[in-house]
Amino acid sequence: MNRRQFATGAAFATACSFTRPATSLPYLPQVHASAPFKLSVMLWTVHKELPFEQRMEKVAEAGYGSIELVDEFKSWSETKFKRMAAQRRAMGLTIDAVAAVQKGVADPAGTDVYVSYLSEFLDTAEKLETTGVIVLSGNRLERVSQTAQHNSCVETLKRAGDAAAKRNMTLLFENIDQEENPQYYLTSVAEGFEIVRKVDNLHVRLLYDFYHEQISEGNLIKKLQENIDLVGLVHVADVPGRHEPGTGEINYTSIFRKLAELKYDHFAAMEFIPSGDPVATLRSARELALQAGAHLFS
Repeated sequence: MNRRQFATGAAFATACSFTRPATSLPYLPQVHASAPFKLSVMLWTVHKELPFEQRMEKVAEAGYGSIELVDEFKSWSETKFKRMAAQRRAMGLTIDAVAAVQKGVADPAGTDVYVSYLSEFLDTAEKLETTGVIVLSGNRLERVSQTAQHNSCVETLKRAGDAAAKRNMTLLFENIDQEENPQYYLTSVAEGFEIVRKVDNLHVRLLYDFYHEQISEGNLIKKLQENIDLVGLVHVADVPGRHEPGTGEINYTSIFRKLAELKYDHFAAMEFIPSGDPVATLRSARELALQAGAHLFS
């Protein structure tokens, strides 16, 4: 299951080198001096039919130094957590983010429950040796006003952000488009940025998913440029089809150049469904990102 499939359920129930980065506040540091920004791969998109270890190998083979997870670890024993960590380190991979998909922050009656859930999930994040936690709004609620749900996002993220800050972690609040999940609350990055600005915590940032925002509202670069200080992670896929950059209508050359010009130094995660061989496709996407930033170093 990926977090998209979960979120649509009725219950809502670099350019990296292979050198492991050091820890830094409030998020992760630059990995390679000549890279415009850091690159990662959301693992659910890569060879679902293969065991976890082999999927990591494919990412490393494609030239990436980091991965992101959803629920691949949900049935792991303590022994497997340790074994997978050792194998990941041997491949030169880090985990830059993991998704907390079981609960959302937009329910005004659910703040205490969410903070408790998030605190437990941070234990898992520590075992995975990551400092980034993707968080969801949850679905719109009947008989609850938009204002009440908006305020719930702010207040819940304030409390959850304080919990994350104590562990030197960063919460990454994600937008999802209304076509993928017609019930999801946060479909607009404009509102997402407004919420994150109100939370006013360095450990709460927006996950700017370009794929979702292009479907929802478009105008991707303007919102990126005006709010770059609030962006903690970006996700990359083209529209339509959720395939690699260059297969659809989003000009990722321009987006990658803008990220480099703005000195964005967090991760850009490939979360696309490859239209061809996954390793070759990921390599091409990586090269596009590197080439887009190359003019800054020429």
